[in-house]
Amino acid sequence: MNAAKALEQTALKSADKTAYTFMGQSVTYRELNESVNRFAAGIQSAGMKKGDHMALLLGNSPQFIISLYGAMRAGVTVIPINPIYTPDEIGYILRNGDVKAVVLLDILLPALETLNEHLPSIDQYVVCESGDERAAGLAPANSSIYTKMKTFSYLLANDGAFQEPAMDEEETAVILYTSGTTGKPKGAMLTHKNVYSNARDIADYLDISEQDTVVTVLPMFHVFCLTVALNAPIVRGATMIILPRFSPKEVFDAVNAQKATIFAGVPTMYNFLYQFEQGDPSDFSSIRLCISGGASMPVSLLEQFEKKFNVQISEGYGLSEASPVTCFNPLDRPRKAGSIGCSISNVENKVVNELGEEMERGQVGELIVRGPNVMKGYYKMPEETAVTIRDGWLYTGDLARQDEEGYFYIVDRKKDLIIVGGYNVYPREVEEVLYAHPAIIEAAVVGAPDPDYGEAVLAFVVQKRDGLTAGAVIQYCKEHLAAYKIPRSVEFLQELPKNTTGKILRRSLKDQILK
Repeated sequence: MNAAKALEQTALKSADKTAYTFMGQSVTYRELNESVNRFAAGIQSAGMKKGDHMALLLGNSPQFIISLYGAMRAGVTVIPINPIYTPDEIGYILRNGDVKAVVLLDILLPALETLNEHLPSIDQYVVCESGDERAAGLAPANSSIYTKMKTFSYLLANDGAFQEPAMDEEETAVILYTSGTTGKPKGAMLTHKNVYSNARDIADYLDISEQDTVVTVLPMFHVFCLTVALNAPIVRGATMIILPRFSPKEVFDAVNAQKATIFAGVPTMYNFLYQFEQGDPSDFSSIRLCISGGASMPVSLLEQFEKKFNVQISEGYGLSEASPVTCFNPLDRPRKAGSIGCSISNVENKVVNELGEEMERGQVGELIVRGPNVMKGYYKMPEETAVTIRDGWLYTGDLARQDEEGYFYIVDRKKDLIIVGGYNVYPREVEEVLYAHPAIIEAAVVGAPDPDYGEAVLAFVVQKRDGLTAGAVIQYCKEHLAAYKIPRSVEFLQELPKNTTGKILRRSLKDQILK
């Protein structure tokens, strides 16, 4: 079984069920499946073969879903890329990923034209036009990529027969380039088995059904959305509300109007929803499950959100290399605030020491993962693969502990650990204290070099209104933290740096300090 085949089965079982709504239009599973088949036939007739690589430079849209599933159905490996990356960042992934075709937004044509001469392997650009323009109207005839261009609508108009290739579940379906903390991005190769099994298992674990309506507002190019808010709903025949971008007002309006039952977001999204003054608890009354991932959610934010909107937030954990979900708070047992929950179906998690030996409950070590969701390796990086996957276990680089009831807790990133005078300081622990301050909206903590203690704790905060002082914040921390954990300095910012999924970038703050 694979994700494309799962869509086909859903279309047979629930042909007239709404697959998604987008910008006021609804599309059934039958219509979606037909579009996927036409796209698969279109790229085949254009010369794409099984095993070729196709990049997607698209935002949240029907074109993303059709391209993703159409390519997978044709045996073409998909490489989703954040469309707001710089030309250099895009160029690196296109070259490193040996991309042969790109499906892109028309507004990105100028950027791709500047890169084209350095991308000899690409022979096709499939343009998602803003209107009904034909390819000739999207770029001048003397453009370097004009002869390689086709429009998305042209491919979908293809009436050729689709020849479905023989598929093996161990073949690569998707390559996800991880942002990483150092060096160039690495391409995590996810097989058809990886992609499908994680969608199936998280759908089972969270009891997603065809009666559910899921808000799909996380970026589709990100693995969190890809599995939890896209593939899992399709496996179960649920309806997706596709929102092009995150806006608190649009989320509340969509949930209220379409009676959504599941919302998936990162902690920053929940913070914006909570802070939105026009947000009324009644707008979220149809939601049965809120899902949080991508980063640890401060417990104070989780509790405040739940109290205001009368809904439970279930935190989970994942990473691109695991397709991504490995843990989630169970629905049939108590949710534990601050925990990422327990191992999902068919996946094992454990906490180990530097020698790879499992540690006693309650002790902090590295979280490692094993299951059908673990990637086959990094594209063209055998050495990196050997370091990350050992004896079938994926080493996540995250520090965690497990309690007596089997619930896991992420302590912090191994690389973010701050060592002050020989004592370990986990940034998240300090951030939890800062988030609990009534005048602080957001906070991030990093380590900086210190001549006396090796490292010092530095805090960056966003306050609700002017008036809070660094001294007051430090005094507050003294009341809640051991002396070596107290920030040496506090800097106030208008906003914290974040990636496109809303995850706070500690690395950017650290780079700012070291300049």
